[in-house]
Amino acid sequence: MDNKRVLDMGCGTAVLAILSKMRGASQVEAIDIDEWAYNNAIENAQRNHVELTVHIGDARLLDDNKGHFNIILANINRNILLNDMEHYVAALQKGGDLVISGFYESDVAALQQHAESLGMRLEQQKSRQGWSALRFRKI
Repeated sequence: MDNKRVLDMGCGTAVLAILSKMRGASQVEAIDIDEWAYNNAIENAQRNHVELTVHIGDARLLDDNKGHFNIILANINRNILLNDMEHYVAALQKGGDLVISGFYESDVAALQQHAESLGMRLEQQKSRQGWSALRFRKI
């Protein structure tokens, strides 16, 4: 994961951001709208001795980061993913990956259709116990 810029969108406790940094990402940012999550992400990064840039806010924070990230991780519900996906795609480099999770299998078709309309290609789908995750590549 060297020289990879990763964003953990809707980071919560920042587990995915921390793991990305531990796996060798060169730069990791995390964003959440919740102040508790923001503070918790900072604390968890410190406890795990990793350097993260943590922001409080929503997907509009990405508007100044066009083409900046190699990977965006978003473990958020269907409606927020659909609403914010345009921001995620704009912030991805060409060839970058968007990995989304936190939604039901029944939501896959709507999310896939929306992502493909924004220039993404489905690369991988996983489902377990009614929950799904999708990985898209920006083409």
